[in-house]
Amino acid sequence: MLTADCEHKFLSLELKGVTAEGRFSGYASLFGEPDLGKDVIERGAFSRSLSERGIAGIRMLFQHDPASPLGRWVTLKEDARGLYVEGQFAPGVAKADEVRRLMKARALDGLSIGFRTVRARRDAKTGIRHILEADLWEISVVTFPMLPSARVSEVKEMSGGALLAAKLRHAAGVMRG
Repeated sequence: MLTADCEHKFLSLELKGVTAEGRFSGYASLFGEPDLGKDVIERGAFSRSLSERGIAGIRMLFQHDPASPLGRWVTLKEDARGLYVEGQFAPGVAKADEVRRLMKARALDGLSIGFRTVRARRDAKTGIRHILEADLWEISVVTFPMLPSARVSEVKEMSGGALLAAKLRHAAGVMRG
């Protein structure tokens, strides 16, 4: 259950399409970049949380609403750039289908992280808070992003395996005449 001290950071997406199966990927957080709330997530801030909670412990929600789960994260990892994510919308869930359609139409394009700050320091000169450790609870698909420079790196029209299978089916159809 989310508590009152859970924070939310909004990030924007650049969507090129969403698979029919509802898969997408990108960055839920970028390291070292100040967001509109004057917070900077530092490299390694999520490592303990990811290790302790595991991928199944981080929820995919709509607008931070715990009553609106959309699917599951299939990949969550920190790299040199930030927190890389790959998500899969749940089939047969009306809200997930609605969000997938809105993303395909480019009408919905934000991600937001919900977390509790474990360790941080504030730069007295700039007022920027550097988050050194964050307990990540959830990542939401949202309307309004907080960090404009964060983008989805790839929204797959088809996964590699699905694309190969489609090409093979097409080739088999052509050969049959």
